[in-house]
Amino acid sequence: MNQIKNNQQNYIPPLKDTIHKYNFLAKKSLGQHFLLDPRINQQIIDLAGDLTNKNVIEVGPGPGSLTRAILASNAKTVTGVEIDRRAIYLLRELQEFYPHRFTIIEKNALDLDLTTLCPKPRQLIANLPYNISTSLLLNWLKQATKWERLTLMFQQEVAYRICAAPSTEHYSRLSIISQWIAQCSILKKIPPGAFSPPPKIYSAVIQILPHKKQPSTKLFKSMEIITAAAFGKRRKMLRSSLKSINGITLLQKANIDEKRRAETLTINEFDLLARLYHEENLK
Repeated sequence: MNQIKNNQQNYIPPLKDTIHKYNFLAKKSLGQHFLLDPRINQQIIDLAGDLTNKNVIEVGPGPGSLTRAILASNAKTVTGVEIDRRAIYLLRELQEFYPHRFTIIEKNALDLDLTTLCPKPRQLIANLPYNISTSLLLNWLKQATKWERLTLMFQQEVAYRICAAPSTEHYSRLSIISQWIAQCSILKKIPPGAFSPPPKIYSAVIQILPHKKQPSTKLFKSMEIITAAAFGKRRKMLRSSLKSINGITLLQKANIDEKRRAETLTINEFDLLARLYHEENLK
């Protein structure tokens, strides 16, 4: 497709022409790998479900390839959060075609509460910068009640860690916290050659659907403490890795064998340990 038609029946210049106009190249320091194929970007939007009347936030839109696909959907509004000044120029040109639907925020997403940018129903769709993707996700999981759905692209290894099952290679602290908060699933894998410049590994699109019932802020903090201790010494038995937080007592109360290792515990077992730790520290 060489041109995109917006709701005003105006033709938006092809993305490759806009990129060439501004000589816009990906920056390694920002973890940028641009997915420019309109077919794949449209597939990602299809995976996000029906966006009718939804307010969508996109982090790191870059040149606006995925942004164009979101704007072509039935999304009510689209808000792009971008730190790269070079990209802002391209996005502002795109904004001219959608002045009432597309807003650009020139900020670092790590420094923002994204949920203040638009009302519910609110979704997040993004091809995340590789170097801050995990930090961003953990921030968003802490406010899961405010998100309807998150459709996010990560490096494949990170996606595996988010969705991993107990006693598997990629099961980690990130797996536990993510699945404790939401239903997580890998929807699509994307080869390096689809990006410019190509990364060294595959990427994957995952869906995160927050559970209706969410832990309190203090209980979330307890889970962070428990999982940090447990996986800080991953290969050691729990009686050793949890020693600094009175783990023996917690394990006994939870009826969990102290000789087990962190990667063998289920999400429910970690939930129990976090709740016991939380109760102990309320006394």
